[in-house]
Parts: sequence; C-alpha cells; structure tokens
Amino acid sequence: MATLLYRLGRFSFRRRRLTLAAWVLLLAVLALGANKLSGPTSAAFSIPGTESSRAMDVLEKNFGGRTDAASAKVVFTVTGDTKLTGTAQRAAIETAVAQLAKAPGVASVTDPFAAKTVAPDLRTGYATVTYAVAATEVSVADRTAMQAAGDTATSAGIQVAYSGEVTETTEESHTAEGIGILVAAFVLLITFGSLVAAGLPLLTAAAGVGIGMLSIKIATGFFDLSGSTSALATMLGLAVGIDYALFVVSRFRHELAAGRDGEEAAGRATGTAGSAVVFAGLTVIIALAALSVTGVPFLAAMGWAAAGTVAVAVLVTLSLVPAVLGFAGRRILPRPTSASKSASPATAAAVPFGERWARAVLRHRVLAVVLPLGVIALVALPALDLRLALPDDSSAAVDSTQRQAYDRLAAGFGAGFNGPLVIVTSGAEAARVKQAIGALDDVVLVTAPVLDKAGDTAMLTVIPRSAPTSEATKNLVQSIRALPLDVAVTGTTAVNIDVSDKLTKALVPYLAIVVGLAFILLMLVFRSLLVPLKATAGFLLSVAAAFGGLVFIFQQGHLADLLGLQSTGPIVSIMPIFLIGILFGLAMDYEVFLVTRTREEFVHGASPDDAVISGMRHGARVVTAAALIMMSVFAGFILADDTIIKSLGFGLAFGVAVDAFLVRMTMVPAVLSLLGKAAWWLPRPLDRILPNVDVEGERLTKRLAATEPAPELAAAQG
Repeated sequence: MATLLYRLGRFSFRRRRLTLAAWVLLLAVLALGANKLSGPTSAAFSIPGTESSRAMDVLEKNFGGRTDAASAKVVFTVTGDTKLTGTAQRAAIETAVAQLAKAPGVASVTDPFAAKTVAPDLRTGYATVTYAVAATEVSVADRTAMQAAGDTATSAGIQVAYSGEVTETTEESHTAEGIGILVAAFVLLITFGSLVAAGLPLLTAAAGVGIGMLSIKIATGFFDLSGSTSALATMLGLAVGIDYALFVVSRFRHELAAGRDGEEAAGRATGTAGSAVVFAGLTVIIALAALSVTGVPFLAAMGWAAAGTVAVAVLVTLSLVPAVLGFAGRRILPRPTSASKSASPATAAAVPFGERWARAVLRHRVLAVVLPLGVIALVALPALDLRLALPDDSSAAVDSTQRQAYDRLAAGFGAGFNGPLVIVTSGAEAARVKQAIGALDDVVLVTAPVLDKAGDTAMLTVIPRSAPTSEATKNLVQSIRALPLDVAVTGTTAVNIDVSDKLTKALVPYLAIVVGLAFILLMLVFRSLLVPLKATAGFLLSVAAAFGGLVFIFQQGHLADLLGLQSTGPIVSIMPIFLIGILFGLAMDYEVFLVTRTREEFVHGASPDDAVISGMRHGARVVTAAALIMMSVFAGFILADDTIIKSLGFGLAFGVAVDAFLVRMTMVPAVLSLLGKAAWWLPRPLDRILPNVDVEGERLTKRLAATEPAPELAAAQG
C-alpha cells in the first residue's frame, strides 16, 4: 500500500494542475446536483418493528388518514387577571382560528372553545392545526403563513407560541465551525511557524467538508436524513481533515529538510504518513458504518453520512494535499529569522518537548499510571447515573417558540400534557382498558374510546401526570403494556421511549464490535497482544470519562451556565453510541502515530525505554497539535443551539482531551515501560498468520534507500 501511495503522491505533486482541476470540477458537479436534487431533512425518530410503530400502522389502516400528517399547536396565553374568555380575547382567538383555516396547506383547525382545549384557569388554550401532508412537505412559506395567521391574536394582548413538527426548522449556523477553524489555525501556525503550512490543512479540510456536505444534500433527495446529520459530518470532516493533512504536511517538511526535492518529498510523505492516515481513517469509517448493526435506520443513515465525509477527507489528504504542496513548494518551510541563523549549536540541539516529557513519565512510571487512572475514575463516576431519552421541546432554547409553547402548556394543563400516550385496543375491550389504565398511578386523564368504522379497533388518549422524558412516564408505559389486556401504546412519547430502549440494548453489542475490531486492527499494526489490550483499555477509560462529563453537566446541571446550557435532562439516546464510535477512531489515530515509531525503534534494536523515548520524541508534537485541533473544532459546536450537537461537541472535545493527554501521552508510555519486552510479544503461530500491513511504510523506506545513490555519487552527479 505504501508503494501505491508513494506513486500517488508523486503523481499528484507532478500533475498538480490536473489534480486540482479534477477536485474543483467534482465540487462544481456536486453543487449543481445539490441545487437540483436536495430534499428536506427529518426530525422524526422511529424504528420499524417496535410496538409503537406497529400500533401507528394499525391506526393508519383502520382510522384512515396519515399518521405522519404534520400538525402544530397554536398556544394562546394571557397573564394577570385577563381571561381567554374575555370578549376581546375570545373574538381575537376566533379570528385567528378562521385565518389559520385559510392558511395554505392547512386541512383542519380546532377551535379552543368548541374543542374545550382551554385550561381550567382560563389563561391558556390551544388550537390544533393539521396538514394533509408530512412535516417535511410543509414549505417555509406555509409555515410562515400559519404563524402570521396565529399572530393576529396578539392584537388583544394575547401571547402566541407554536409547537409541533411544522415549527421545527434546521437553522444552519457557522459560528461553531468558524471558532473551531480559528483556533485550529492558531495551533497550526504555532506548530509549523509558517502561514502557508498552517493554511494548507485548513484549505484542504474545507474542500473535503464541502464535498461531504454537498453529497449529503443530494442524499436528502433520496433518503430520510436527520437534521443533525450535516452538523455531525461537518464536525468530523473538519477535525479529521485538518489532522490528516497535518500529518502529511509535517512529514513533507521533514523530507524537504532532509534535502529531497519536492516531488520525492511528496511521494515519501504520502507513502509513509499517508499509510497511517489510511489506517486511521478506516478505523473511524468502520466504527461509524458499524452503526448499521444497531437496527436503527436514522442512526445508520447518520453513521454512513459521517463515514462518507471521513472517507472524502482521507482521499483529499492522499491526492489534493500533495497537489497543493506542489503549488506551495519550499514556502511550506518556516522562514529563517536572524535569531535562528545566529543560534548556537547547543540551542539548536535543544531536547524536544516530547523527549523531555517521555523521560519524566518513565522516571515516575507507576505514578504516571495510577494518577491519571484515579482522575479518570473520579471524572467517570457520574456516568453511573446516566439516563437516556430523546429530546423534545423541553430541551429547546428558552427563547424559542417551541420551548415557550411547551412551558405554557405544562403550566396550564400539567407536565404530562406535552406527552400524551395513544392506546390502541380492540373495540370489545375498550371499556375495560379505559378502567384499568385509569386506575394506574401517574395517570391524570383517560379519554373515552374512539372506534373505527367497523367497531373492531378503539383508540384512547392517556394524559400522564409526569413530563414526557421522566422516568415516571416511562414506567407508566411499561405498566400499561404489562396489563393482561390486548393493548398497544404509541404516540410520540411512546415512540421516543421505544427508540431509547432499542438504542440502550444496542449499546453493549456495538461496544463489543468496536472493542473487538480495535483489538484485531491493532494486533495487525503492532504485531503484539499486550499493546492492543492496553490500547483498547485506554479507549474504554476515555469513553467512561466522556460519559461522566456529559452526565455531570448536561444531566445533573453542574457548570451548565458556563457552557450556555439553558436546560438539563436525560442524555440524548444516540449520544453513547456516537461517542463510542467516534472516540474509538480518534483514539486509534493517536495510538498509531505515537506507538508505531516506538515499535520500529524496538525492532531495530533499541531498548524498550529508549524505543518509547524515541517514539515520543518524533510523535508527541504532532499528536499534541492534532489533539488540540480536534478539541477546538469539537468544542466550537458547544455554541450550537441544538442539544444533540452541543452535547456531542462537548463529549467529543472532553473525550479527546482525556484520551490524548492522560491516556496516550501519559499512561501509554508508562505502561509500555512497565511491560518492557513483553509488550511486543506475539505467539509464533499468530506471527506467521497475520499479514504485515506496514503502516509506517518501513519497507518502502528501505526500498527507496537501496535505490538512492550514495552521498559521494550524488554529490558527483550534482
């Protein structure tokens, strides 16, 4: 593989104009396709085959209409001594209802007074607006028209807010990406000491993300993708795109400094660092694609979209980066200053930070294992209280219309009103079901059964006492399903509970797949049993710490104000699986770039400790820069309004910090030193069976060294 990548790097450098033109053409074609083929994103979470999903199918079949038909609640509220039943207020609401009925696309509207959807205190009421199409088919113009009609009631001093699928919009803000890119640029500038070298990874990463985003936009025209898909792919694409380019640019500068010409340096950089990039990218891609095994369609779609963006980042690194290096030439090197020219030999030979850090760790190797382990255990402790649920309007921004509508309905009708349960049963048992459910704890109201035309199927609505995402509501759903009656529970709340349960059950098998994959891949790379065990154990520590940090802030509410978190509650159900998949790939990146050089030095005869020091000397600076870039890109997404993106950004930034600095930079060298030669032991049968993947391109380096002219001959030819 290294030889193939070496040739690709040389070709891209030599034919840089052609290579650049090909990538620009691809961007243009995808931009045209996105403009013509893109479709709406979906905010729905559902899993075919669950009880709630099957019950929805029964309702659609027996009661007619579409169970996915879009709807919205228009919530009217007054304060003080004013009542909605006042003459002016009632007239304003009736006028608004009439205007809502005339709004484009609206199939029906309920009058709060006729439907008796006014709270007992007469200060809160709502009208239900129903469309004949799904929420994804309601246009922005239709939504704007609905809100304009509802807002006519404000003339009588009535506050109006909106909730429901129709009101949910995907607001694309690039503030998070911008902040992450600025911090990444600063880190790159400090690392390389050259504006050209610092700008190149940012440029190529932006190109890769652009291709990924345009591809996802095209995919929305053919598949149902979540609104969070693009943000997740952008987050990952930026982070890995910058990091992978950083590794290749760093190696290219090393080859130039060794006296090689640009084309040869590009070939060697792509063949060596590029091989590690391919492996690192594959680990992330496989971990994301493995989300398909969860059996959750929307999660699998997000995983494949993010995996595709990472794959593009790898291809950009292997092809576009060498081409852009061809345009940059020797300007990629730091400009020599008068201070550097007059530096003394002693100063020029200063011990690198990576070596100094490694020597300090090895001097206190037991403490370097025990202390970080204690810190991680303390940070991970809140994870024992982890609760999972899907987000609803209670987690929306406080000033959003969805959150205002949610809070006002909860205040007027009770917390459970925002999460009604829909019960499907047979017509013959409807009365018994109503009586049995009404006797359960945490039930406020059970409506009278509604029968289908044949009288075979009945539908009832249950209003819980507790909020939709509370444990009490989840327990109520379980209690209803445990009744010795023919009942099925559905509705948005039940669907969310079923999805959360499915994701929780998929967590352990997915973790087993990821950990097993990590062990096999690392055994191939390092040809060792103990190094993969150590690496996967470190990965699990990083994941536990990330979970602990998420629970501490996003669930328990500590430091919430510091992160601009406006509400707390259960962790989003998809978070654990995403964190496991993404952190796995990133942890393996750092493991490969740090430990591969250590193994190479050991194989060439260095003592275990000397090999560790050498590996840290060559890899610590680049890995530190890569981790800081990852953290800055992920941390930028903490500013997002979307709870999923905010919590995912924090979890990834925190997990990368723990993995890079506590696990890989501290515990890994200490453990390798403690293990000594045993770290690199591999049974002979396994050694014969396992292929040599040569991630570092060692065989390529040897072959090129054998074909290079001797220094005396090269000087004579020059």
